[in-house]
Amino acid sequence: FPGLADVSISQDIPVEGEITVPVGSHSPDEDFSTLDEPVKDTIMRDLKAVGKKFVHVMYPRKSSALLRDWDLWGPLVLCVSLALMLQGGSADSKDDGGPQFAEVFVIIWFGAVVITLNSKLLGGTISFFQSLCVLGYCVMPLTVAMLVCRLVLLAGAGTVSFIIRLIVVGAMFAWSTLASTAFLADSQPPNRKALVVYPIFLFYFVISWMILTFTPQ
Repeated sequence: FPGLADVSISQDIPVEGEITVPVGSHSPDEDFSTLDEPVKDTIMRDLKAVGKKFVHVMYPRKSSALLRDWDLWGPLVLCVSLALMLQGGSADSKDDGGPQFAEVFVIIWFGAVVITLNSKLLGGTISFFQSLCVLGYCVMPLTVAMLVCRLVLLAGAGTVSFIIRLIVVGAMFAWSTLASTAFLADSQPPNRKALVVYPIFLFYFVISWMILTFTPQ
């Protein structure tokens, strides 16, 4: 190839394209993680997040606050608290009330799972655990109703006591239903919202009935 001898490779031939690798600015915050912070700060941050979700349930409105950062700590605490307050409620039982705790615990979580599956099958756009989070946190009004009913029953179980408990439980039942539907309504198809709300209504109605019919030993 005698013609190749005339080709010079020392000429400055422009090269097209980007040949440099961009390096972004390094921020110290990028190196921070929960593994580097004290345990106290981690616990306080989680408690504040749970507290904010309780506030959203107290003032329900159409929002995605409970859906963005979901957790199951709040629902677990509410479920255990409600089950403990309902424990030993059957006057004709001779055991220590253990089955009552298990029944309440299973009813709450199994009911929440069934409602979540129903929502997903009807075309819901939220995840499984997001729905469990909302349904669990919205049990808070009924937990408050159970606490009030226990205090009312300390004064005696009469007609006046039953009327007071009926009003309190009815109001908290409506609160829980409205709060849960306010958070879950936008995630359902418009023509299927009634099919999603109906199981939620039954779910909180069963819990409300358990609270209203509770009589201590």
